[in-house]
Amino acid sequence: MKQITNSILMIRPVAFRMNEQTAVNNYFQKKTSDLEATINAKAQKEFDDFVDKLRAVGVHVIVVDDDKNLNIPDSIFPNNWISFHQNGDIALYPMFAENRRPERRQEIIEAIEKDGFQIKNIVDYTSAEDEGVFLEGTGNLILDRANQKAYCALSPRAHEDLCIEFCEDFEFTPVLFKAYQTVNDQRLPIYHTNVMMCLAEEFAIVCLASIDDKKEKKTVIKALKQDGKEIIDITEDQMHHFAGNMLQVQGDKDKYLVMSESAFKSLTEAQIKTIERTSKILYADLHTIETHGGGSARCMLAEIFNPKA
Repeated sequence: MKQITNSILMIRPVAFRMNEQTAVNNYFQKKTSDLEATINAKAQKEFDDFVDKLRAVGVHVIVVDDDKNLNIPDSIFPNNWISFHQNGDIALYPMFAENRRPERRQEIIEAIEKDGFQIKNIVDYTSAEDEGVFLEGTGNLILDRANQKAYCALSPRAHEDLCIEFCEDFEFTPVLFKAYQTVNDQRLPIYHTNVMMCLAEEFAIVCLASIDDKKEKKTVIKALKQDGKEIIDITEDQMHHFAGNMLQVQGDKDKYLVMSESAFKSLTEAQIKTIERTSKILYADLHTIETHGGGSARCMLAEIFNPKA
């Protein structure tokens, strides 16, 4: 199984702003005094520049415009509601915030097919929303596709039973743990695994300090080392600059570790050297998106692994 792809789905925002429904447990979001129209315009510029950078190195980016009639502030983060798989299947996921659920649009799936990708089956977990049970796609599931492991930090947005169900359906071994961040002197669950962990072909970037339980930390380290991953340990401060929210993609000639400018600037020289041994670095200014959305580069990229028709 391939771990990385050169095909990415991205959703261009039309109503981007801070989402009050997600802010209840996404402690990365911040409220500013900027007008919503200003925030959206800045986010669109960051988005367009990011797409240009990816395309310039040979990444195939399918851009679909958000629907302004839906008023969905987080549509820019499609990796939370859909995932794509090499066997031709896609999965649709139950979302914690009610105002995020309309992000799951049929026309986005049609745009993927129109681009020549095969969609054989749709595995739909969204009915779990009726029970108040959630699993927000590759926000919660860090998939080691090559070694068929799924790393998942359990949280209000990542339910253990649903994670295990996904792993049974897609033949992954679950590696479950809890990850925390300090908010006003309290240890609170991190909302998505992909802000504290990133998995590349050769290495894993992990904020080990966020895994408070020693046994769970050992389990994660052991699972990564078993598969020969070099562990790049980031601090909690680096994590708050989105250094865990990265994605490795395939360009025309080289592999790229994609991240925000904020994440890049937080890395040490030694960490950059380790990454650059096997992967080039591509970063973009995503300041507005990170501040108001509480997500960064990886959240904006839904990787497409489905075969071409």
